[in-house]
Parts: sequence; C-alpha cells; structure tokens
Amino acid sequence: MNAFQKFVSASAQVFESGKKLPPGNSKKPALRSNGLKYAPTVLIFSPHPDDESIVGGLALRLLREAEWNVVNVAMTLGSKRERQGRRRRELQRACASLGFDLLIPDKRGLERINPETRRKSRAHWQRAVKVISGILAEHRPRVIFVPHENDGHPAHIGAHFLVLDALKRLPRDFGCFVVETEFWGQMTNPNLLVESSAEDVADLVAALACHAGEMRRNPYHARLPAWMMDNVRRAEIVGGRGKVSPDFTFATIYRLSQWRGGKLETVFNGGKVLSAAKSPASLFGAVVVRKS
Repeated sequence: MNAFQKFVSASAQVFESGKKLPPGNSKKPALRSNGLKYAPTVLIFSPHPDDESIVGGLALRLLREAEWNVVNVAMTLGSKRERQGRRRRELQRACASLGFDLLIPDKRGLERINPETRRKSRAHWQRAVKVISGILAEHRPRVIFVPHENDGHPAHIGAHFLVLDALKRLPRDFGCFVVETEFWGQMTNPNLLVESSAEDVADLVAALACHAGEMRRNPYHARLPAWMMDNVRRAEIVGGRGKVSPDFTFATIYRLSQWRGGKLETVFNGGKVLSAAKSPASLFGAVVVRKS
C-alpha cells in the first residue's frame, strides 16, 4: 500500500469510527450564554433542529471568545409531528452542550415555512412573520444568522425569506448584522471564511450527535469535520481567485451584510478571512459601504 492509499484508507477509517460515536451529552459548558448580562445578543434562526450545530462555528466563537449571548431560535421542530417531542429534547441537549440559549416560537415551532406557503398561504405566512418580527424586536440582536436564499432545501429557503420579511416589518431605525449560512446549497458569492479550532469542531460534532434520531438516518455528524475542511478548499471564492489558501484545517463559509434603513447593505469590499487568532467580535465593528 502506497502513501496515498494509506492516507485515503486512514480517512475512511476515521469516518467509520465517527459513525460509532455515542449520542452527545449535555455536560454543563464552561460558559453559559444566558448568564452574560449586558452582552450583545446573537440570534441563530435555525430551520430545523441540528442547524445550530452545523453552521454554528462563528456563533460559538462569539460566545466563548467575546462572551456574547447566543440564542438559537428553533423555527421548526421538523415536519413530522410524531417526532417533534423527541426532537425538542434532543435540541435542548444540543444547545445545553454548546451553551446556547434556546427559543422555540409558539412552543411547538412554526409549520409550513417554505416558499410555497409564502406564495399561496398569505395569512399563515403573515402570522409567522409577526412571530419572528416580535422576537427580533424583543431581543434587539447585534447579529443574526439565517440561511441564504438558495440553500437547497425548502425549509431553509423559507426561513431566509421569513426572516427578511420580518426585518422589513420593523421600524426603519432597527439595525443588525446579518450572517447568511449555507449547508444544502453553496453560495456563489460568500464574503467570509471563519476558522474554527479542533476543540470547537469537536464540540459542534458532539452537539450534532445529540440529534440522535437524525444521525441514525444520516450520520452527518461524522462528516462535519470533512465538510469544514472542504470549506477551506473553497477559500478562493471568498479571498479571491488565485490567492494562497489560508493555513486552516477547519472553517465555515458565510456571507456578512448589515440590515440598515430597511435593507441589506454590504459591510466591506471583497472578502474577509478570520483566523482563530483574531477576535470574532472585530467583524461587527466594520463601517458600512453602501451599494451603488
């Protein structure tokens, strides 16, 4: 067996061992989000239970390094009502393991959050918009996370437009930073790559493993490190074609903008790469560059 075969074989063995990891636990983290008084608030608008653990690299760093409050807004508990109770319990364990606070709209989550509902069921959609705009108005977040508009799954795309519609409902003086995320569908124009430490990635995998029902169906918790490694491969679409790739092992790709004056605006020209050595809070003091 040559060196390349050994490398690929070892990679396969690591993945197989990852599939056998035990369900995650909710051991109390070193830092609890809801104990940070007067700190800025981050809201993660998650279309499904588990999205908080998949795209949460930057949010986890804001909690741990900047001591910001992070609240996971579980927009739905999945589409199958018979599984919602179990998914709620799994979600509670996942958020507890990361130190994220948890908010579930309407106690059971919202339903039918997708583009078709937005087009055809206006009363249902507007009620959901009112719920999300109320959460935004109450928490006054400094930063929100939301899937991008082409994230490859109806619930993710629906979540994007629901949050944007809710922002439009608020007074024009309401403002926050908007971090768009990807998982099922890649962004063509992201502008931010954020490094995660091996420790943070291990904790994200452990939190994802708390969603045991989903992991039995599809063990994507074991694939998360590889996905985050592949994000580093795509660094050129953030930093510029032909640029030297950053010396990261794990990272997450985002698109950062700012909601101001009733619309999204860019916060910097070009792309930005944030290493583990730099403060994640530094991203949110940027001067707005207005679109021409």
